[in-house]
Amino acid sequence: MTNASGRPLDAKRAHAIAAAFRPDGRFANRWNYFYTRTKLSSDPLYPAVADALRGTHAPLLDLGCGLGLLSHTLREDGIQVPYRGVDIDAAKIVHAQRIAARAGLQGVAFEAMDLGGELPAHRGSVALLDVLQYVDTPAQVRILDAACAMLDPGSRLFIRSGLATPGWRPRVSKAFDTLAARAGWMYSPPRRYPDEALLRERLDAAGLRYEIAPLNGNTPFNNWQIVARRDA
Repeated sequence: MTNASGRPLDAKRAHAIAAAFRPDGRFANRWNYFYTRTKLSSDPLYPAVADALRGTHAPLLDLGCGLGLLSHTLREDGIQVPYRGVDIDAAKIVHAQRIAARAGLQGVAFEAMDLGGELPAHRGSVALLDVLQYVDTPAQVRILDAACAMLDPGSRLFIRSGLATPGWRPRVSKAFDTLAARAGWMYSPPRRYPDEALLRERLDAAGLRYEIAPLNGNTPFNNWQIVARRDA
């Protein structure tokens, strides 16, 4: 059972991880540093992923890895599984490689890849964090089916996504994601938030055991976690 309590990292741990994201120059852009520090201190995502992977040994593929922040939080939490991150944003991948080297992370690799057109070969655990809303429904199905097929017994599939549900939280999530795209932080605006029924259909078809739970924490967003596994 994963921890869905919605607890972010404490300020001390968030600051220690974010330190690697500081720029070299005194007057250089500090956006990545402040973004990382704020996100770690407010978003319960990273402790939840660590809880789901704790005790596993399978390699982890992080689909849509961005700056590779997950690799830093896992290593800080003592989780040493081999890590590979892929993302459509080549500039973020360059930053991810440089920051991981600066932090001295071992067993991590990054690659630029458009998940809308291709998916890497992989066997093991998969992280799919805030990705599905940026592709249309056929691509969501293709990515979900491919991620499910990558799982071996003992590995995990961790999905964090907004869902197509009623209420004010989905509206806040869409507004924030749209603003992030207009500001240039995200590669594109959101296209469609997945339906819970679609997720259950694809996970059931793959024969996986899974749990779906809110992962809002103290944020106003409509975030959910889905943790799936394949029995031996």
